[in-house]
Amino acid sequence: MATAVHKVTPQDAGASPPPEAVVVRFAGDSGDGMQLTGGQFTLSTALTGNDLATFPDFPAEIRAPQGTLFGVSAFQINFGSTAIETAGDAPDVLIAMNPAALKVNVEALKPGGLIIADEGEFSDRNLAKAKYDANPLEDDSLARWQLMKLNISQLTLDAVKPFGLGNKEALRCKNMWTLGLALWMFDRDRQPIIDWLKAKFARAPELAEANIAALNAGHAYGETAELGGQVGQMSVPAAAVEAGLYRTVTGAESISMGLVAGAQLARLPMFFGGYPITPASAILHHLSRLKEFGVTTFQAEDEIAAVAAAIGSSYAGQLGVTSSSGPGIALKTEAIGLAIMTELPLVVVNSQRGGPSTGLPTKTEQSDLYQAVYGRNGDAPMPVIAARSAADCFDVAIEACRIATQYMTPVMLLTDGYIANAAEPWKVPDMSTYEAFPVQFLEEAPEGGFQPYARNDRLARPWVKPGTPGLLHRIGGIEKKAGSGNIDYSPENHQAMTDLRARKVAGISVPDQAIEIGEAGGKLAVVGWGSTFGPITQAVRRARKRGLDVSHIHIRHIWPLPANLGELLKSYDQVLVPEMNTGQLKTLLRDQYLIDARSLNKVSGQPFRIAEIEDAIGAALA
Repeated sequence: MATAVHKVTPQDAGASPPPEAVVVRFAGDSGDGMQLTGGQFTLSTALTGNDLATFPDFPAEIRAPQGTLFGVSAFQINFGSTAIETAGDAPDVLIAMNPAALKVNVEALKPGGLIIADEGEFSDRNLAKAKYDANPLEDDSLARWQLMKLNISQLTLDAVKPFGLGNKEALRCKNMWTLGLALWMFDRDRQPIIDWLKAKFARAPELAEANIAALNAGHAYGETAELGGQVGQMSVPAAAVEAGLYRTVTGAESISMGLVAGAQLARLPMFFGGYPITPASAILHHLSRLKEFGVTTFQAEDEIAAVAAAIGSSYAGQLGVTSSSGPGIALKTEAIGLAIMTELPLVVVNSQRGGPSTGLPTKTEQSDLYQAVYGRNGDAPMPVIAARSAADCFDVAIEACRIATQYMTPVMLLTDGYIANAAEPWKVPDMSTYEAFPVQFLEEAPEGGFQPYARNDRLARPWVKPGTPGLLHRIGGIEKKAGSGNIDYSPENHQAMTDLRARKVAGISVPDQAIEIGEAGGKLAVVGWGSTFGPITQAVRRARKRGLDVSHIHIRHIWPLPANLGELLKSYDQVLVPEMNTGQLKTLLRDQYLIDARSLNKVSGQPFRIAEIEDAIGAALA
């Protein structure tokens, strides 16, 4: 992969094809607007037609001390003319806004990559905060990379001087100056960003004009400055994609729209009970804007109130939904057990993060699988499904709604911090191609009398809106008598009801497990779930190009598992399971199928790199 670091003449450009993909990382203080800069660069990249994937990486502190190592915020984007599955392993370009950003991120930069540093921020004080003994821009410590020093701070002040801003306000525009330079480097159109700035600062037009001036100044610097052989303009061709209407989505946006679509397909209004927690809060934010689709959102005083309200809405005849991260799911657990006992539909979204306890609030992990499958008191089986990417969240959310309403059960939908915050292009689907699953409420007593815990062919009990004449029934968490729903904790009844609830979940109809890459049978299957999809896919593709006998299997339905999965896994000599935990799916597969599944574990708060999985494949087949 080429980097954006060489001045290319027209003759050179004709002789050498443009790169298929480029990875750029913006890094700075948490107040430097790196997420906003990355988001707007993503917008311009999507409008250019490149495929892309992003990785926002920010600190847990709301506002860490300025210039410190633990206050660094970064945004990485991988974009290209081919299929992009991950945010990229090593950046080609690192834009570092201060010494701390450089120190935290520079080792990730590929050898020979380009560093663009704001030398105006490399003061003695900031160097000390970043624990540098000497200025790295002045010694040979960065010799492995190409270095371009720009006084971005001063250039920004010069650009916005006509607008009369104070020094502090003026420096807030430097992310736009940096974005302007990046737009020039990769041949991006500024107009969508200008339009966005005018809309964002519609009530403060002087701020809009100042930021636009900074954006234009950064772009003009690239056009006119004598940058020598370090930086040239690079154009990455558009990706070949299926025709259709596209937009970029984050996982949180995609889940929100999928939940609304699922409720619409079930012909139900939706109630969402939530409580703010990173990284799940964005789902509440997005759903609150969708009231016209019959969505009611409620920010509760705590996690327990949020899930209890959602269960109450399901009892009343709406689709109850709640979301949280691992710590909040732990608080919701007793109420989830109540939904299992009362057999009411409920969708529970778990946006996983590093744990245990408060753990790593803004970092990603897959360590809640045990919690999802097993983590309730008593034998309390519950369907669990997992999204593989931001775009995939839409269909997975619809599937969660289908299972919940058709089988009268709570459903856990697993995503994680990487999926929730990452963005990728999404082809807006034709909703007429989705099969509806309208709910049928019981509205009158059947022949032989009303039985609240009678069963249909899916073992689901009838759904009755409270107040329906002649259908009065009890509800609550104490064991129900089979059929009548009366309180009954006799040994025989509890055994029968426990077995029945387990059979209902085990009998949920899920598709057979497909093979993503490769074929059934062979030397090695790499089995993943959730956000490991991208790096596994790329690693397996690379390994197969080298002639290695390896296939990729990615599991969406975690519980119950697909009916054909056991025989499929037994057709391989080895099974490797990469997970961002200490081996939870591996243990589940060993338990269910008695296979010798092996783990590849990572719990650093960062997603897998393609190279890590590729190396593990090579080692397994050596």
